[in-house]
Amino acid sequence: HLELVESGGGLAQPGGSLRLSCTASGFTLDDYHIGWFRQAPGKEREGVGWINIFDGTTYYAGSVKGRFTLSRDNAKNTVYLQMNSLKREDTAVYYCAADTSWCPLGYEMEEYDYWGQGTQVTVSS
Repeated sequence: HLELVESGGGLAQPGGSLRLSCTASGFTLDDYHIGWFRQAPGKEREGVGWINIFDGTTYYAGSVKGRFTLSRDNAKNTVYLQMNSLKREDTAVYYCAADTSWCPLGYEMEEYDYWGQGTQVTVSS
């Protein structure tokens, strides 16, 4: 049984920081591409950041580049999304996802077949 569980969401002030965690069970996270996505109320789900398992390269959406950082702790089977300099527009439910297809890294949500339940991030003063 493959499962992803996100944690670390909550309330942060503008300019503040949060660190989200994505822990896998039933499989090893560093075997697959990992993506973080988010969905704000009334908006479509969008990609935030991705880790390419073939070379470890990380990629970020333009809206978060320079503020968000992906990292991985293989011993804990966990991927982290460090979010700094948070803005109100970062408010959303954040999801991590795994692409188990062994295809080249994809950026679209349709390319990811295992998803966590999501964690709410609210940026407000």
